[in-house]
Amino acid sequence: MAKSIAVLLDDKRIGAVKGSDLEGKIEQMFGGQLSCFIVEMDDAKAKQVMDAFDTARVDSRGFITDVPIAFNRVIFEEIARTKSLGAEAVDGVLARVDEIQKAAAKEKEFLPCPEF
Repeated sequence: MAKSIAVLLDDKRIGAVKGSDLEGKIEQMFGGQLSCFIVEMDDAKAKQVMDAFDTARVDSRGFITDVPIAFNRVIFEEIARTKSLGAEAVDGVLARVDEIQKAAAKEKEFLPCPEF
């Protein structure tokens, strides 16, 4: 069964995709309180994500959660770069796993301030 990841969107991220085809793919969660992209991936790619990050888990909806903040940042960067919610965005993230793991190790020491 395919797994999904919800990539949460703030105003800055929504602005970054405004005017592109991605704008029409924005989903609403929790009664419209949160905006997100839903990225689906096959089991093989989901397993790679799960294996790369020891905190990652699959919730009852089939969504991969509890990934590092660095993972969430990179997946949005890849979505914006590829203009896709498909395999090319996920492949871009998987190609950057080493970079993400290094940033995630720093998160265990402290959580980075949000970018404004």
